[in-house]
Amino acid sequence: MRYPIAIEPGGETHAWGVAVPDLPGCFSAGDTLDEAISNASEAMSLWIESVLDDGGDIPRPGDIANHRLNPEFEGWIWALAEVDPALLEDQVERVNISLPRRVLVRLDAKAKAAGESRSGFIAHLALLA
Repeated sequence: MRYPIAIEPGGETHAWGVAVPDLPGCFSAGDTLDEAISNASEAMSLWIESVLDDGGDIPRPGDIANHRLNPEFEGWIWALAEVDPALLEDQVERVNISLPRRVLVRLDAKAKAAGESRSGFIAHLALLA
């Protein structure tokens, strides 16, 4: 999925600034234009994960032509930054992993103590990391 990004031109003494109009409060920067766009994709991914973890909704990407009309971004450069669409999916997927038996015993004990299933406990740990 691609979101429009507004890029404030940088120079010798300051970085290229990036704002993502469709994701309020999502911004980034980079020392070069390429780095700014790459960093914007990372910032967007983190923004989306954070909002989903808090139970919020993710806005769909808007149209660059409409965003360009915003006087806040006058003189800025426009581009599209990519976000992995899998970030937006909550579909459960079965996976097969291999663990040493001693690790599995510990995992199951910790999951039981937390009142969670093995899968739920692993997912919870991954979201905390």
